[in-house]
Amino acid sequence: MTLKGKAHKFGDNVDTDAIIPARYLNTTDEKELAAHCMEDADPAFVTKVAGGDIIVGGANFGCGSSREHAPIAIKAAGVSCVIAEGFARIFFRNAINIGLPVLTAPEAARDAETGDEIEVDVASGRIENRTQGKTYQAAPFPEFIRELISAGGLIAYTKRRLTEAA
Repeated sequence: MTLKGKAHKFGDNVDTDAIIPARYLNTTDEKELAAHCMEDADPAFVTKVAGGDIIVGGANFGCGSSREHAPIAIKAAGVSCVIAEGFARIFFRNAINIGLPVLTAPEAARDAETGDEIEVDVASGRIENRTQGKTYQAAPFPEFIRELISAGGLIAYTKRRLTEAA
């Protein structure tokens, strides 16, 4: 799976309240969550993001609460993946569970700038910053995780597996 999009760069310690402010946690509607994605970090984010774009973060991206609303808001806003120097463990797992690829690539994250055109090969972990002409390597996902992401998340993957087994 190859993803291509424009980078939207954020710094270190972007917490789940910055990704989706707590005042919007009274809904599970993905469109509503998407409308407020990154609102407290960048109020204009939802007007700038296009389908397939990529969020680039610093260290400890997704820290804070364990809410799944944060990766859901990101994915529903059209973001194809997140590249960061590092992720909070629960955010990383929640992202995988909903089918949002998250790649740890410190050098790629540090070098990227907002607006850079990024291409990601999820299978190999290869990240190319096409604007800067640089290539980076993130740890590739195991095949099982790639299948889970490709299926659209854990629930869709499980439903598919149950159907196949029947």
